[in-house]
Amino acid sequence: MNQPPAYFDAAAAAPLHPVARQAMLAALEDGWADPAKLYSQARRARQLLDAARAAAAEVLRVRPDELSFTPSGTAAAHAAVLGGLAGRRRAGSTLVHSAIEHSAVLHAAQRHVTAGGTTTSVPVDRAGRLDLDAWSAAVAAPGVALAALISASHEVGTLQPVAEAARACDAAGVPLYVDAAQSVGRVPVPEGWSVLSASAHKWGGPPGVGILVVRKGTRWESPYPADDREAGRVPGVPNLPAIVAAVAALRAATAEAEAEAARLAPLVERIRTVVPATVPDVEVVGDPVDRLPHLVTFSCLYVDGEALLHALDRRGFAVSSGSSCTSSTLRPSHVLEAMGVLSHGNIRISLHRDSTEAEVERFLAELPGIVAALRAEAGVVGL
Repeated sequence: MNQPPAYFDAAAAAPLHPVARQAMLAALEDGWADPAKLYSQARRARQLLDAARAAAAEVLRVRPDELSFTPSGTAAAHAAVLGGLAGRRRAGSTLVHSAIEHSAVLHAAQRHVTAGGTTTSVPVDRAGRLDLDAWSAAVAAPGVALAALISASHEVGTLQPVAEAARACDAAGVPLYVDAAQSVGRVPVPEGWSVLSASAHKWGGPPGVGILVVRKGTRWESPYPADDREAGRVPGVPNLPAIVAAVAALRAATAEAEAEAARLAPLVERIRTVVPATVPDVEVVGDPVDRLPHLVTFSCLYVDGEALLHALDRRGFAVSSGSSCTSSTLRPSHVLEAMGVLSHGNIRISLHRDSTEAEVERFLAELPGIVAALRAEAGVVGL
């Protein structure tokens, strides 16, 4: 393999944006002190933290005092769910969520159930779109404390009807938490939510920085032991250089989002069109129109997803597989199962600012032979 590798897994972690690298190096020089202290170095660190918070809040169109930085997007999701439930314990103990939430949200939901709470899972259609009638009925039921809805599917790219879901929640008096990890920095998140989380390494920031937003008037109680940092929402000293880098990348990614969507969407559409035309027994999944501009997922019958991932990696393509089984759980993708689509031989392609048309064309040229070879090895013939 003489070609340079092609990284196609931005939905998991986008490459570090150049401005993030520059911002982090500068902040390492000037932002290493504890921003909670009172001496000059600490005051300078506090200025950097406040400026980063204000800049992130401006991008997200929220108040700076509504926004807290967390150690990761996962930590933000856990805090959003568990804090939202704790703050509304007098209203009830039921969490309503879609069937395709990220595992971070589902793990927090399981913790809630273990502690004696209940959950209601709302189905999606074959395109991965929320069943709004079922959602409206679920949030209107007695004892609902919180509702959780991912803004866009991290596995298939389908945009969710956040605005409509928010109106149903508002009518029922239930706060809505939105996991916006895949949307922030790429597409606008509709209004109407009460709590939001995001993850910096999805938009080209460094790993280890998340964002938690709790709107004013929302009942939310920290699930952690008491700590006066980050408005009492998140304990521990913040990683200030990483936060500065994350916010620099967020501003840059947001400014570039429209142009990047216009560049990447045709590449994604080409994958959606060419793959089923050149590889037999393939199902392209997710909504064909209302979707993230950089992500496409397809499933290949008679091919193990993990085997296909490794075969593509040997040819220089870094992709994600959530099908057949994963190395950690040996279970099919819960998102694809909820959609009722083929989950065997599943591959997710997610592009980024460095992805090129030439990389995509090389992938499309090599994929049919790779799939055919794997099927032949498995003894599948005649396709």
